Amino acid sequence: MSPTDPSAATDPSIGGPTLIGSVRRAMRLLEVVAEDPAGATAKHLARRTDIPIATAYHLLRTLTHDGYLQRDGGRYLISDATARLGSAVSRQDSLGDLHHWLDTLRDSIGAAVYYALYDEGEVKVVGQSSGRGAPAADEWADFRRTAHAHAIGQCLLSQLDHDGLLDHLSRHPVERLTSATVADADALMRKLSRIPRGMPVLEREEYAPGIVCGAVPISVGSVPAALAFSLPMSRAHLLDSLADRLRRQTEAAFVSLAFTVRA
Repeated sequence: MSPTDPSAATDPSIGGPTLIGSVRRAMRLLEVVAEDPAGATAKHLARRTDIPIATAYHLLRTLTHDGYLQRDGGRYLISDATARLGSAVSRQDSLGDLHHWLDTLRDSIGAAVYYALYDEGEVKVVGQSSGRGAPAADEWADFRRTAHAHAIGQCLLSQLDHDGLLDHLSRHPVERLTSATVADADALMRKLSRIPRGMPVLEREEYAPGIVCGAVPISVGSVPAALAFSLPMSRAHLLDSLADRLRRQTEAAFVSLAFTVRA
């Protein structure tokens, strides 16, 4: 691009950023279109953005051709693809809130914490927070395949109905990971059936030697979700008290906050 290109602003060689004018104008058009649910005409958009009408027409044709806008008669509207970009920003904001909350919980209980969903038939760890003095458990065996063995998975599976649980186990059969892992599907079902609704799920070295974990169920619409923590065996005596503490803190938080973040 030459220094005289009218679509460029300051050249970086003379100390400033290169700003592509056509991109900036196109983004301004998208912003103004998004402000009006009924759509807007090219003339209205040109007037609102101070863009010459010929340039506005050219940019609107390009944005429509590339799927960022759609045209209904003489009006331009935001396309589904552009609307999804807005939803992605909203999800990123939610993820930021989630990670901040997880950091707060980690510092409060002094253990690594995890937030997980059971979505589309699989365990998905959406967020975690760990640090010095609160190390994360090593995922040495895929969490999705070994839901029967760790507190996160058991907590999520306990929220499924009978058919949902059988479907999961048909795809991810029970396998022994340690000497403490449940022996088979029947043993798992017995354990899950003994967990009172809404109460923490605890496991001691079922997933990995030297690691104990706790998880509490949380309500995120119809999607089973869980908040969990892990501890080294040397701190296993804290398992019950921290699980109860996490349950109470989670209940308090979800009075005013419900995360709907998905992977």
